[in-house]
Amino acid sequence: MTTDTVDAEALAEIAYGIFEIVVNRELCRRGSYLFELVESDRDFWENFQEIFTGFRDEYPQLAEALEARFGSTEAIYGQLLAGEGVAPSRTTQMYWIVQDAPDFNSAEFDDELGGKWLIFVDPADADAVWRRVRDETSAGRLGISARVSTAKENPDARDGRTVIYVFTRDWSDEADVMRVRERLRELGVTDRIGYKRNIETYLGEYSEKGKKVTYYSA
Repeated sequence: MTTDTVDAEALAEIAYGIFEIVVNRELCRRGSYLFELVESDRDFWENFQEIFTGFRDEYPQLAEALEARFGSTEAIYGQLLAGEGVAPSRTTQMYWIVQDAPDFNSAEFDDELGGKWLIFVDPADADAVWRRVRDETSAGRLGISARVSTAKENPDARDGRTVIYVFTRDWSDEADVMRVRERLRELGVTDRIGYKRNIETYLGEYSEKGKKVTYYSA
């Protein structure tokens, strides 16, 4: 494999990640989430074409890399229809699927105050659990954001389970943290789970035998 080939593949990966963000943002501006369109089998080809044209105008090199990888814009659209970026089990282009709450603004968020509940599930159950978490997050009834690992092989993964993070705004707001935990229990997450503050993650602290890094457990 040549250096040029490696560089082209790396560029295409970066391009797809950026394009997925653009697609979700632009579809939301048009009144629908990507997952709503895909799961209801609604045709959004015209919107997709408009979004890709805008992406090509703004990022011509990235658009070219995408078309080189997939062969055509129709093929990229087909990936989305098949569940890419919607269902963890069908997502192989990105390591994570992210869903923000409607009122979440990352620019106004103090990341060091945040934290997340960690839910580990069997990959066979991941799509169903993620769908419940995602829907509650998008409706503004859970945390500020959520993300799930996907079928794309991740060299940083610690084991074969799928992980779902459910973020809250302030780890010291115990009432809100536990409100989110109770809602997760109502959604079927009944096993004991841990809550980790972002500051531990930034320090590179992970669970080891005899070492506890979760701040809450419920």
